[in-house]
Amino acid sequence: MSCNSKKQIDIQGHRGCRGLLPENSLLAFQKAIDLGVNTLELDIAITKDNKVVVSHEPYMNPTICLNPKGEEIPDSLKMTYNLYEMTYEEIKAFDCGTKFHPTYPKQEKFKTYKPLLAEVFELVKFNNSNVKFNIEVKSELAYYGVYTPQPNAYVKIVLDEIEKHGMFNRVNLQSFDIEILEEIKKQSPTMVVALLVDENENILTKMNKMSYKPDIISPYFKLLTEEAINAHRVKGFQIIPWTVNKEEDMKRLISWQVDGIITDYPNTLIEILKK
Repeated sequence: MSCNSKKQIDIQGHRGCRGLLPENSLLAFQKAIDLGVNTLELDIAITKDNKVVVSHEPYMNPTICLNPKGEEIPDSLKMTYNLYEMTYEEIKAFDCGTKFHPTYPKQEKFKTYKPLLAEVFELVKFNNSNVKFNIEVKSELAYYGVYTPQPNAYVKIVLDEIEKHGMFNRVNLQSFDIEILEEIKKQSPTMVVALLVDENENILTKMNKMSYKPDIISPYFKLLTEEAINAHRVKGFQIIPWTVNKEEDMKRLISWQVDGIITDYPNTLIEILKK
């Protein structure tokens, strides 16, 4: 491993450190900073009052959230809890930290809420940390005007928030949605952009739909081979796969010399890289 450890791997805490603490919560981001991640990976949505809220879905996910009375949210009704139709004050009343997570049984539980992106920026400033941000703009065609603003308005709100907090040089924006990536390039040509590629997609096919080359390719990790990584690197792309949680997968990707790894268990990745 020693010959590969010379390459600096960007350790990205997925939704903070989802394997350890409730996802996208301020305490999860704090824990990730304390562990020593290089980058906080997080997701955003927009509220009715045009605030940027940190949330993986633009609605209340019943797997992780309870309603303001502490009651379960029926799965059949989850999309009715539309963040874009709720004020931030309404959103903050939901508890997204105490419910047991079946995929992450060791996740520490506590009552918590979906924070604003501004709060995460302030947390990092308070810690005097030089950590960076990999921010996913959650979007798809069916969401436009219903669960999210239209792409042009959506991107403007996000860019304005980043500028307002002086974080432009510490942020890259990522999305699965090509329309969002095109809009980012239009409104902010120098913003660092990552193309997210889902497990049922093809990296080259998706990239060919873009009018420009992204700085980073972030595919589902099982889409990658050593040959593919080398081919993309030769063309100047950074490769940062998601979401890598098993030690053997982390070690293999490190040996293939990826540029970064997005993981729910940054503690495990950090331990591997110390060896």
